[in-house]
Amino acid sequence: MLHFSKFKITLILAVLLAGFYTALPNVFSAAHLTNLPSWLPARTVSLGLDLQGGSHLLYEVDTEALVKAKLDAVEDEIRAAMREKKLGYTDLGVKDDRITFKLRDLTAIEIAREALKKATIGMQLDIADDGSVAAYFSDVTLAETKKHAVEQSIEIINKRIDQTGTKEPTIIRQGDDRIVVQVPGVSDPQRLKDLIGKTAKMEFKMVDEVAESTGTAPPTSVQLPVIEKNGTPGQKLWIKKPVMVSGENLTDAQQGFENGLPIVQFKFDTVGARKFGDATKANVGKRFAIVLDNQIISAPVIRDAILGGSGIISGNFTTESARDLSILLRAGALPAPLTVLEERTVGADLGADSIEAGKRACIIAIVFIAVAMVVLYGLFGIFANLAMVLNGVLMLGFLSAIGATLTFPGIAGMVLTLGMAVDANVLILERVREEMRNGRSPVNAMEAGYREAQATIFDANVTHAISTMFLFAFGSGPIKGFAITLLIGIVSSVFTAVVVTRLMTSLWLRRARPKALPL
Repeated sequence: MLHFSKFKITLILAVLLAGFYTALPNVFSAAHLTNLPSWLPARTVSLGLDLQGGSHLLYEVDTEALVKAKLDAVEDEIRAAMREKKLGYTDLGVKDDRITFKLRDLTAIEIAREALKKATIGMQLDIADDGSVAAYFSDVTLAETKKHAVEQSIEIINKRIDQTGTKEPTIIRQGDDRIVVQVPGVSDPQRLKDLIGKTAKMEFKMVDEVAESTGTAPPTSVQLPVIEKNGTPGQKLWIKKPVMVSGENLTDAQQGFENGLPIVQFKFDTVGARKFGDATKANVGKRFAIVLDNQIISAPVIRDAILGGSGIISGNFTTESARDLSILLRAGALPAPLTVLEERTVGADLGADSIEAGKRACIIAIVFIAVAMVVLYGLFGIFANLAMVLNGVLMLGFLSAIGATLTFPGIAGMVLTLGMAVDANVLILERVREEMRNGRSPVNAMEAGYREAQATIFDANVTHAISTMFLFAFGSGPIKGFAITLLIGIVSSVFTAVVVTRLMTSLWLRRARPKALPL
């Protein structure tokens, strides 16, 4: 048990050096990290919201608005299908999550059923003998749609925040339709809300020139406001409902400048480029509107067909608003509107207090444990204390390597791990004392101590790890942070307390060859 080959010694030293190597950047301030040599790692443990301050937002996904939008889209499809088959109907509209209307000609029920199949794909279609028609989503389809909307919203929020350069945001689902967003280091939640909360549904539509000149419009057109430079709605234009190209066909968007003014440059995919080219070619000399969340950003005149699949959006932009719009377009549109339910800002001062409290707790814990181990076990207590320090270094190095975010519960997990780090040594050394009382030699007593205590150490740490895994699996936010720190601490403490202290003990026994152990 106390014999180590050169290979094992090299492997243990390599693990310890790797821990020091990855933990080293945490010693330097953020300003000095950029000046470090290229061969040194630059990744450090990021501080969470409770340690460095930041913004906390709780959103609710408006899934009802999503269902309403889908029903409105199907209503337009139904209207087009009925018009194509020249079927008369009355009272077409959406009511109580259903699209309802009535056929005028009862002999055309089967023709209508066939015509409506494509328009109502994925929906239940009921046609009564009296000509009443109802199209609706099943409960299963509605539940799946709402679930997918929340998951997609989380993904898009993540993309939007990542593209601002913010490090380590926490974006998690809460309940069925709520999303928690925590962004460390962001003290102004308003800009964060402006960036996250916009649906960013972009559409390219034609201006209804006839309605503009006469002041009246058919059901296929709608009046939308033009956004002024200060961001407020201005005059309204009649816009045709059919979409030329949607934002789903955008592949890239970048903020730029033209004649010194901020613009947004965009690019379509192959399908979008073809649609946009065909639409602009057929409408030269007419105006089209660039619509974002039912507000008109710009309504230019089509001078020539735009066939390259790319273009620019020029409007009442500032540099920041153009940059934000490009981020929104690149990340994609939210499937449903978001409503802010809770908004909280954590000050940096509170975070600094938490860090100081964590430091004090760590120092007090280390001092008490170190003194107790030296008093109880002498030289071997010093070995255990060295292992405890190495355990802290390995934990910090591993957290840095995986880019973990350290929160106050995470610090609590580290403090708890420091106490656990010497548990294995206590078990081993107490067993060694027992073997010494039974008359064994120092080497044999140490061999037996490590051998006989191994099963107990293994069982204790495995059961501890299992309970920690349950915390990680079923917890959220701070609980997960506490669990992951504790799990890493369990692995590193077993390595340092059993393997590293055994190596130190082995080297000391070979060199000192004592007649009795200094316990």
